[in-house]
Amino acid sequence: MGDDSEWMKLPTDQKCEHKVWKARLSGYTEALQQFQRITDEKSPEWGKYQGLIKKFVTDSNAVAQLKGLEAALAYIENAHLASRTAGEVVSGVVCKVFNQPKARAKELGSDICLMYIEIEKAEAVQEELLKGLDNKNPKIALACVEVLRRAISEFGSKVVTLKPVVKVLPKLFESREKAVRDEAKLLAVEVYRWIRDALRPPLQNINSVLLKELEEEWAKLPTSAPRQSRFLRSQQDLRAKFEQQQQNAGDGGDEGDGEISYLFTIRSISVLNFYTIDLNEAKKWQERKEALEALETLTKNPKLESGEYGDVVKALNKVIGKDSNVMLVTIAAKCVAGLAAGLRKKFSTYAGHLVPTILEKFKEKKAQVVQALQEAIDAVFLSTTLQNVSEDTLAVMDNKNPSVRQQASLFLARSFRHCTPTTLPKSLLKPFCVALLKQVNDSAPEVRDAAFEALGTAMKVVGERAVNPFLADVDKLKIDKIKECSEKVELAGGKKPAGPAKEKAPPKAEPPAEAPAKPSGPPKKAPAAKVNHLQRWDSFIHVFSHVFLYTLHPEVCEERAGAVLPASCMQTLDSANWKERLAAMEEFHKAAEQMDSKEMPCQALVRMLAKKPGWKETNFQVMQLKMQVIATVAQRGTFSRTSALAVLEPVVEKVGDVKCGVKAKEALTGVAEACGLPWTAEQVVSLAFGQKNPKNQAEALNWLCNAIKEFGFAGVNVKAFINNVKTALAATNPAVRTSAISLLSVMFLYVGAPLRMFFEGEKAALLSQIDAEFEKVKCQTPPAPIRGGSKASGGEEADEQEEEAEAGDDVVDLLPRTDISDKITSEMLSKIGDKNWKIRKEGLDEVTAVLSEAKFIKPGVGELPTALKARLTDSNKILVQQTLSILQQMATAMGPAIKQYIKSLGFPIFTVLTDSKNTVRAAGLTTLNGWVEQTGMKLWLEGEELAEEMKKENPFLRQELLGWLVVKLPALRSVPSDLLLCLPHLYSCLEDRNADVRKKAQEALPVFMMHLGYDKMNKAAAKLKPASKDQVVGLLEKARASVPAKPSAPAKEAPSAAASSTKPASAPPGLSSNSSLNSSLEKENTSFSGKSKSRTKAKTGKQVLNSLPVPQAPAKKPSGKAEDDRTGPIFTLLPNGKEQRIKEEKSLKVLKWNFITPREEYVEQLKAQMTLCVAKWLMEDLFHTDFQKHIKAIGSMMEHLDAEVEATVGCLDLILKWFTLRFFDTNTSVLMKALEYLKLLFIALSNQDYHLTEHEASSFIPYLILKVGEPKDVVRKDVRSIISLLRRVYPASRVFPFLMDGTKSKNSKQRAECLEELGCLVGLCGMSVFQQTATKALREIAVHIGDRDTAVRNAALNAVVMAYNVCGEQVYKLIGQLSIRLKQSQHSGGEWQWTLFCSTPVNALHFGLLLLLILLLLLLFTDYLPRWYGATLSLENHVESGLLGQNVLKQSLFRVLGKKMFYTGGEFSGSEGKTVTSLFDFFQSVSVEKSSVPAVSSKPAVSTMDMLQSQLAQLRESREQQGSQNTRPRSPARAAGPPPDLNEFKARLEMIKANLR
Repeated sequence: MGDDSEWMKLPTDQKCEHKVWKARLSGYTEALQQFQRITDEKSPEWGKYQGLIKKFVTDSNAVAQLKGLEAALAYIENAHLASRTAGEVVSGVVCKVFNQPKARAKELGSDICLMYIEIEKAEAVQEELLKGLDNKNPKIALACVEVLRRAISEFGSKVVTLKPVVKVLPKLFESREKAVRDEAKLLAVEVYRWIRDALRPPLQNINSVLLKELEEEWAKLPTSAPRQSRFLRSQQDLRAKFEQQQQNAGDGGDEGDGEISYLFTIRSISVLNFYTIDLNEAKKWQERKEALEALETLTKNPKLESGEYGDVVKALNKVIGKDSNVMLVTIAAKCVAGLAAGLRKKFSTYAGHLVPTILEKFKEKKAQVVQALQEAIDAVFLSTTLQNVSEDTLAVMDNKNPSVRQQASLFLARSFRHCTPTTLPKSLLKPFCVALLKQVNDSAPEVRDAAFEALGTAMKVVGERAVNPFLADVDKLKIDKIKECSEKVELAGGKKPAGPAKEKAPPKAEPPAEAPAKPSGPPKKAPAAKVNHLQRWDSFIHVFSHVFLYTLHPEVCEERAGAVLPASCMQTLDSANWKERLAAMEEFHKAAEQMDSKEMPCQALVRMLAKKPGWKETNFQVMQLKMQVIATVAQRGTFSRTSALAVLEPVVEKVGDVKCGVKAKEALTGVAEACGLPWTAEQVVSLAFGQKNPKNQAEALNWLCNAIKEFGFAGVNVKAFINNVKTALAATNPAVRTSAISLLSVMFLYVGAPLRMFFEGEKAALLSQIDAEFEKVKCQTPPAPIRGGSKASGGEEADEQEEEAEAGDDVVDLLPRTDISDKITSEMLSKIGDKNWKIRKEGLDEVTAVLSEAKFIKPGVGELPTALKARLTDSNKILVQQTLSILQQMATAMGPAIKQYIKSLGFPIFTVLTDSKNTVRAAGLTTLNGWVEQTGMKLWLEGEELAEEMKKENPFLRQELLGWLVVKLPALRSVPSDLLLCLPHLYSCLEDRNADVRKKAQEALPVFMMHLGYDKMNKAAAKLKPASKDQVVGLLEKARASVPAKPSAPAKEAPSAAASSTKPASAPPGLSSNSSLNSSLEKENTSFSGKSKSRTKAKTGKQVLNSLPVPQAPAKKPSGKAEDDRTGPIFTLLPNGKEQRIKEEKSLKVLKWNFITPREEYVEQLKAQMTLCVAKWLMEDLFHTDFQKHIKAIGSMMEHLDAEVEATVGCLDLILKWFTLRFFDTNTSVLMKALEYLKLLFIALSNQDYHLTEHEASSFIPYLILKVGEPKDVVRKDVRSIISLLRRVYPASRVFPFLMDGTKSKNSKQRAECLEELGCLVGLCGMSVFQQTATKALREIAVHIGDRDTAVRNAALNAVVMAYNVCGEQVYKLIGQLSIRLKQSQHSGGEWQWTLFCSTPVNALHFGLLLLLILLLLLLFTDYLPRWYGATLSLENHVESGLLGQNVLKQSLFRVLGKKMFYTGGEFSGSEGKTVTSLFDFFQSVSVEKSSVPAVSSKPAVSTMDMLQSQLAQLRESREQQGSQNTRPRSPARAAGPPPDLNEFKARLEMIKANLR
């Protein structure tokens, strides 16, 4: 570390010369970054590295050399001094780079050589490359040939001298390396491409076979002259010329090909304008299809007359984006392609509306639709530029639909083919490359392939040098794929003509058809085509002639009206008598009401109303009837805009009339239903304000208020309305101003707060009135439309509601904005960055003044964001607050366009939240909220920036940021997936030292869970440390109950309700649109809707389910099915499943099965693991909360054990883990059932010769040993049985450590049982169970000899005795020195000898005194033997008669013997054991049965107990013979007899004592 710290402090140029390769690597990396940042090619920084470039390329370390080559390439490309280093650097590349095994190094070396050629050093490069051809290393020679070939191919023969190359070709053909010879052939072919037959003479002497092969390759070359594709720095003018020629060749021929018929030229605009009306009003898809097909026929012409196609494009855009019928979408896309191809550059104004819609529509999966959309967007692109469509294309690159992402990349690939390095500058290339590189790593393979194709096309257009800086972090395989795609690309104007060239090929093929001299051929074909076109035109006219937007002649109108109206009506319409005119109008109105709507000549009828006296009618009754006729004709007939224009002006003139105003408004409403509110409203308002009558103006605005509520706001031209409203607000008449304010309040319902921005310049008094009206309707929602197209179908209504919801965003784009980029001067920026805070404040004041003056600004603000970003960290907090105020003002002024500054200027606002002052943080939050109002919240959640801010361990920042998210996130219906990146930092906030941060983090958990879900958050928590994980999981469980509901879309609720009221929601669209089938399908649709409703209700709960009139029997079928499923196998054998689980646990990918009490995460983990290999029905029982389900599950496992042994073994680790969970249950029934299954399981495993793995044993045995201390004897007995069975499938030496751990328990029963098991293991297996820990284990066992619990003491003594039986006196050495302790040893004859062990010299004296005391006791024993024997018999009789208890008898015997006896065999130990009834029984009780203690020695010996038994048996026989004189009650079990002879007994006892000595 010390050496690293030394060279890390050195400057970059010194690092590049350092002896440590890591230092050089760091230096090259820094130099590369520095070279890319320097913009001035004459900067003095270049001079520092002039002498180091050769060392860059000749570095001895391969890793450092690779980075050095990249840095050298950047230096050569940008430095003006690079040409001075050409000779030495190329020489180093040839000698030290071309021999490297890495392809990347060779590629960079080749690029360096070509770059030197580009900077005018072709001779030096060629000289070094020719020298390299003589190198003995074939790799170097091969690389030199390749570079020469590339240089000639790219720069041409004028830049690279071919004469020296031709001279070395014969020598290269004689090379021993086949690779060199093959590359030489390619070089010869490339040279021939430039000089043709001049190459033949120098190669006449080469091998004839080789020459023949070259001749064949030369014959395949195109005859056209080659062009250089790469230019020197001095040839940039030539480069621009070539690019212009290529662009002209790609654009194709003259735009005036062919002559368009006069009929089509005259009527095309009218037809297209009509088409818009027809499409908006068509309620049936068949009608829309006919109109679109007619338009498609017209757009197939190669050239269209310019005009206002806005309405046509808008209608087509709506069909493409919102029509659910894919057939109509396909036809509309073809129409767009035809319009774009026919209008060409004149179509560019409409491209911005269509591109985003088409890109979004690529989600369609049908190939026919996708192909039509591709053709449409390609044609649209040719009418505009890549710059204009870049923003829309980049916006869909992150679309969640992979088809959209794929098609967007393919569109870019096709678009790049029409670009040149000039039209695809770095400013455009960079965002495209960033987006495409992100898709290179996409999960969908089709998206990745499309991204590779687009990147390859871009590389083909601008060259590798321009694209390589963006590929720095891309791995080699992906770069190769991009280059492979680049080689396959054919640019527009190349060998493969692009789309436009193909379309223009047919017109060029027409002249040869007209060339033949025979007049009978071609003249017949051409008129036939015209006739066909005219026939289609006439067909179109025949279908839609009744609504053409041309004005009928008055005579034609009178003729057509006379055909449908009564003759008396026609005669008296212009009568001088008002009564006759009134009667005529009544007949007119009646005839219009009874007339067939399809035969009604609307234009003729409404024009007849203008017949003298026309609209100057003085009788209000006649005028009212005229208004009624207009309303009737408009509502019942096919009313065109031409007809509407004929009557709108007189109707508007009467709208303010007291008597006729109501009827006039009804007429306007009828026209609005026929022609659409947007167009009608625009006409009415413009006509009203074209008059001077304020009454008409006010009433027109009042009508418009009601009309908007009835029709909705979809499609209304807000800009035109606002201009007229401003005129009305400036009117002198108060009624007009009041009506205008009322209209604004209605518009506010649909547009929202942005509407007020248009009236910032009004007077304060007027603004206060407007604000008061806005405040009244602020919390109201717009009413559902009841008229117009939205009334017809729910789908269209929903679309219009969506448009209305987005109106607030669209209206902001209409604001007039000021470009302030020229006002952001360098002097202002220098003031903002000055050292003096007063000057900095002056600069900020100037910015505030500029923004205040402009009010609404355009996005371009120059370098202002960079300057303001620096002020956010200003030491002067007043300036920080002022900067925040400017940022908020800037967001309001710029509007939604401020979103482009979120990354560079928005996220730095978070740094203000780290301030300790509340006022500063409050200002920061206010600014953030102001930005979010303009940009929306989702852009702030994309990327890693928010996670990085949350990562900062600043308590103020975390507290404010979490509080801000708690407020903002609940209002969102969806969030980007990048929000997952914030989870680790959110969890760290839960453990923050600051209490406020922890509190805010807990409040944020439900909000995050609302969008991410519990499973994702729990999965993220699993990656935490165990200590942290427990706390976080507990908080997640707590937050799970308080997750808020996601907000719904209120704008769509009303339309859906309206749609459901008009037709069944579940009816198929194709059927519901057919009027002839509506009646027959009404009942069927109703029943289908009822079924769907019943299904929906069945999922809501039992109460709703019970309320339905549905039979209950079907509801039981799922359970029956589940019962049937129980017949299958319960376990599934997964290949390597157990090994994979063991591997994951060892690598800590999952929790290790080690706990004191099982936590919820362990249960969830086991459940997830068992889901893969356990039957679903069994899983439900295994993890059910009811213990009876557990018993049932164990029973099922017992039933399937024999049949599924192999699968059980495959899942054994999971099964044992599940049973460890059951050990912690308190239900005895479950525990006993589990132990029963485990006994059967281990028996089955033993029969299969299976051995437990370490993973299985460590997960199960420790928890089994816990149950050995269970209070219930029956449980302990089963556990002991299972432990004994364990020895069959797991080595005893491996079980031994687990039992030793069990002896450390606080449970005395567990300690005693474990010691007993240890003794058994030692007795059965010997000392091998100790392995290498015999001393330690025996000492730990011996410690328990002094335990308080008698059972533990006896078990410990028994274990030591077992060890003594195995190894004898060595036990004392293994145990070592203890305090005064009673030790037990067994002699070979099986006798027990009691000794006292003295561990210290002091205790030796005690030992001697004890020996003396024992001698005295023996004397007393001899003297008082008769009395002792009598006492024994007395005690015996008392016991037999039940007068004395067991303890009294024992105490008496102990007083007689003078010491306490121990028996470790299980029948007598201390104060416990069987009742002692005689001295014989007593001796028998203190003995150890030979069966319980294994014999160690085979030496024959007569045990003391055998002697005692024989002697006492003789005494009993003699006593029975003599009879008994005792009158005390005797036990029935004992025969009465005389007392034995005392002398005889003494003699026998002496023999026993001698034997004992």
